[in-house]
Amino acid sequence: MSLRNQLLLLQALIVCVVVLATGIVAASLSERQVRDAYLDRMIGVAQSVAGLPAIRDAFDDPDPAAVIQPIAEVIREASNVTYVVVTDVRGIRYSHPDADRIGERVSTDPSVPLSGETYVGTQTGTLGESWRAKVPVRVDDGTVVGTVSVGILESSLRADFVGGLSGLVIALVASAVVGIFGAGWVTAIIRRRIYRLEPKEIASLVGSRETMLHGLSEGVISVDENGVIVLVNDAALELLALETDTLTGHAAAEVLEAPLVAVLERGEAGGQLVLAGERILVARSTGTEFDGHAVGATLLVRDHTELHQLLREMDGAQSLTNGLRAQAHEFANKLHVISGLLELGLVDEARDFVERTGTGGALRVAGEEVIREIPELAALLLVKASHARELGMRVAITPSEPLPAVLRSDAAASLRGDLVTVVGNLIDNALEACAAGNHIELSFAVDGGLVRLTVDDDGSGIEPDQYERVFEEGVSSKTVPGGGADAGPETAATLRRRGIGLALVRRIVERSGGRATVGRSDLGGARFTVELPLGAAVLAGRVTR
Repeated sequence: MSLRNQLLLLQALIVCVVVLATGIVAASLSERQVRDAYLDRMIGVAQSVAGLPAIRDAFDDPDPAAVIQPIAEVIREASNVTYVVVTDVRGIRYSHPDADRIGERVSTDPSVPLSGETYVGTQTGTLGESWRAKVPVRVDDGTVVGTVSVGILESSLRADFVGGLSGLVIALVASAVVGIFGAGWVTAIIRRRIYRLEPKEIASLVGSRETMLHGLSEGVISVDENGVIVLVNDAALELLALETDTLTGHAAAEVLEAPLVAVLERGEAGGQLVLAGERILVARSTGTEFDGHAVGATLLVRDHTELHQLLREMDGAQSLTNGLRAQAHEFANKLHVISGLLELGLVDEARDFVERTGTGGALRVAGEEVIREIPELAALLLVKASHARELGMRVAITPSEPLPAVLRSDAAASLRGDLVTVVGNLIDNALEACAAGNHIELSFAVDGGLVRLTVDDDGSGIEPDQYERVFEEGVSSKTVPGGGADAGPETAATLRRRGIGLALVRRIVERSGGRATVGRSDLGGARFTVELPLGAAVLAGRVTR
């Protein structure tokens, strides 16, 4: 059965059941009102007859029926009741609609009214089943000398009740018809709202959406017009390192980091780099406003950390390639010199030339023996030093105690990764802040339970009022051509991509319980100092060694 027919039948059934129940209740109330109205009339008539002086005085006459019968019949016809029967204490009738019944004993028990009480109920008498009221007849001293019974046939009650139902039935039928037409109208509206889809089609669409949504590698977060999160997929939870119950149903401004909320509200079609935890994400959004009105929006986040790392590795590979090319060219020149000296027979001069040139080439960094225990860090600095030479700068490690061999253990894997990330970002920051002819120096020290890293340069440095702000996301001391207040879209996008490296350094250091500071270097530029705890496992290994 189609959804339309199901909705229509279900609503029509509900309407009919409600109308029927209402009709039953209304009919019951109507029947009760009819009975109550007749009861009040019967009791009033019975008490009026029992209180008439002529009726009470007639009980002392030789023929009470001669007086009572005419009075009772007049009252019966005037009050529109079925009968008015007056009896003595023995139950002998003094009045009856059928005169032939006068003088006979009543067919029902008169004990209740003879005891001085009023009786109300349904009994079957000579005229049939009737709804009746019986009251006692008292003389002046209060003695009960007889009874008055006033009743209405049940058939008359039913006829009156049924006669009053016609209007109620018409109203109920009209209500049911209106309700069914209303159900049809509601069904049509619902069908239009759900694009005339059937339940199976809706279930298929929902299943497909869930499969697609949670299968995406890109994080999706949707909010309604009030800024409350209504949908989150698995990728978003993983990228933001959050749980479902901390997102869905909460305001985005309360659970998301400020840069993500800014992108969500502002709208960013091209994507913007933001820092979430220690991940670099590319965030895009449709914006929470349209024509000045609040609307629902969707935030898309994609992990840029791996891409960022790949770009760094590509830059390193390119620098390595250039360094090898320069080294090959340099060695070729040396070989040509040696070959020429040998051809001229100047063997001693050739030997002196080899001794003067020494070993090594472009892939060297002064002081690299300090970091030999961390091969990945040594490889990173070799590449950075080669890149610096291409830019006309120099990178060196100042003389210091070599890093302990325990840093090569498995327990120090996390610390080695943090050191590589921190050193890479600080060297990149120094290279971009300096110019040709500048000098960058690194120093390492192990002091107690800390590894202290210092990066100095002789560049332009950082103003003291910017020492804390340089670690904030989006804040950069680098200048971009055309980056003023009237910057174009491309320049603005470039500025938004700045200020990620130092913010990432600060987050890594704070996560590990260390500290990152910036100040003035003895070389004249900036000095960045980072302290990273060795950790209990590394310290235990160091003591053992």
